[in-house]
Formats: sequence, structure tokens, C-alpha cells
Amino acid sequence: MIFDKNIVKAKFVSRPNRFQAYVYINNSKTMVHVPNTGRCKEILLPGTTVILREENNPTRKTKYDLIAGYKGNRLINIDSQIPNKVVDEALKQNKIDYFKRYIKIEREKTFGNSRFDFKLGDKEDKRCYLEVKGVTLEKDGITMFPDAPTERGRKHLLELVRVKKLGLDAAVLFLIQMRGVRYFRPYDEMDEKFGEDLRYAKQNNVKIFAYDCDVGEHFITLRDEVRVQLSSNS
Repeated sequence: MIFDKNIVKAKFVSRPNRFQAYVYINNSKTMVHVPNTGRCKEILLPGTTVILREENNPTRKTKYDLIAGYKGNRLINIDSQIPNKVVDEALKQNKIDYFKRYIKIEREKTFGNSRFDFKLGDKEDKRCYLEVKGVTLEKDGITMFPDAPTERGRKHLLELVRVKKLGLDAAVLFLIQMRGVRYFRPYDEMDEKFGEDLRYAKQNNVKIFAYDCDVGEHFITLRDEVRVQLSSNS
């Protein structure tokens, strides 16, 4: 997908809370909105070059959203609204082999006590519930999720197991918002229970995928499938 709004480069200064950050735009210190509640500590470092999207909405307190940051030469998108849009585009373009048979794509559909990102349907009306998780954490080419404990994420995994046990299809896709990585794994050191539940979901035949992205200052698009490593022996 191509960003159709004005894009501005800036220098990161600080992040006083989850939703706000200060940056320098042409030597002028400016407060911006951070559309990501994750920590992103390895990306949002003082002096880092960041990418802002201009939001000309007179009701907003801030003019810009901080949507990406450079980590060395690698640009990482951190906008939490982006992963669903990228996957939606990829599904419609049949870029993900496993989901090519699903011709009906619905967004934000409820099942039980959870609302999943996608509800898919094939010609025989077999349903698949798909949850998408955006990944921004990378260390030495290894990408991980989550970067903060997530009770909501665990709930989604257990609900996907329930979907599967009822005879429907269920999947989770970790969208890695960067390119050039080695593999993906759950970040057990941050949230051990999430890792346990992800392995439990795998044992119950929930499909687990990871894909990286081509990321530029004006675009992001799904790229290639990335290996998922659930244990040291996988």
C-alpha cells in the first residue's frame, strides 16, 4: 500500500507516554502522536531518524503520526493500524498461498468472546478466522512478539483453538513490519504465557504464519513468508 498523505522526516527526541512523542522537524521541537502502544524501545532512541505522516485534522492535538523509524539502515514501520491493511491488500491480491481458496473477505468479525481481524469464506462457505499481529521487535535478524505482555493476545490464541475445535479453520499471521530478517519466534522472555499459548494453538492445528514486508518511507507491502520457530528444536 502507498501512503497518500504527506510524509515528513524528523529526529526523535523522547516519548513521555505511550501515545505522544517529541521530535525535531527542521530544528523545531514538535509533539506528535504515536499510533502504537508497544514499547518500541529499540527503535525510538534519541537522535533516530523517524518518519511522520501528516494528519490535517483540525480536531487533533497533534499534526503528525509517527509511523516508522530507522534502526541502522533498516526502516521499521510501527503504525499499529497498518498490519491489517497490508494483510487485507495481500488477501485480495492472492499473495498468501494458504488463503487463496478463500474468496470472501470480511473485517473485524466476532466469534464467541473475541473479535478477529478477518473472517474468510470459500466457495463451499467454509469459514476461517484469521488474527493478525504486527511485529516490530528485532534482534540480530530475529523477530519476536510481543514486546510487552499481552493478555488480549493470549485470549485471541485460545479463542482460535476453540474455533478449530468447532470444525472451522483458524490462523494467526505475524506481520513483520520490516524486511531482511532470519526468522520469527515468540518472545518468551517478555511474555512466557503467550509463547505457551502459541505452542498450544499449534498443537491444536491452528495455522501460524509469519511474513515480512517491503517498507519504504512512502509505502509498505507484504513480501515473503518467514520461518516460524516455536522452540529450539523446531
